[in-house]
Amino acid sequence: MDYRYIVVEGPIGVGKTSLSNILSERLSARRVLEVVEENPFLSNFYTDRQKFGFQTQIFFLLSRFRQQQELFQQDLFRSVTVSDYLFAKDRIFAHLNLDAHELALYERVFEALGPRVTKPDVVVYLQARLDVLLQRIKKRGREFERKFDSTYLEGLVHAYNNFFFHYTETPLLVVDTSDIDFVNNEADREDLLAAIRKAKPGTQHYLPKASRRP
Repeated sequence: MDYRYIVVEGPIGVGKTSLSNILSERLSARRVLEVVEENPFLSNFYTDRQKFGFQTQIFFLLSRFRQQQELFQQDLFRSVTVSDYLFAKDRIFAHLNLDAHELALYERVFEALGPRVTKPDVVVYLQARLDVLLQRIKKRGREFERKFDSTYLEGLVHAYNNFFFHYTETPLLVVDTSDIDFVNNEADREDLLAAIRKAKPGTQHYLPKASRRP
């Protein structure tokens, strides 16, 4: 694979971390995972998004930036790096969660930090139907997601699709994961990995066959 820095993205519950783990093991790559549970505001955010949206968003922005800076002070090109988040996607959540005044302040901070973050060589954008995402979120059983709002997730999915519809900064591979299980089904997994290896400049869409699970 020619790509040295690979990012896996998609809405909550789509399987970003699972695919990042698979790729890092297969490629003997350095793995960079977003530590969601470290955000002290997140649990309260799911209870009252309006009240805790700004604190939650700024914490994520600054913690992600710090992680990116620590990562790329090292030599990025000594090995392949796989991450389960794209720094620029932080704005998706900001536009969804913040009011006009909060968003204006957020944008000033983002514009100061964004240019200092290294861009990936390719982004793999995972999609799934809303019912599939809700099922996967329930299955993983994170405590702070127990009160998860399906309406919020639906809005997030639309925001993600809009963001990546206009995304042109790097090669992009869009993958519909609704009817496959690349974690537990070897054939699904190998087909997806082959599609990632073949990813080319521009935007491509990979529509996998339905899972061959018995």
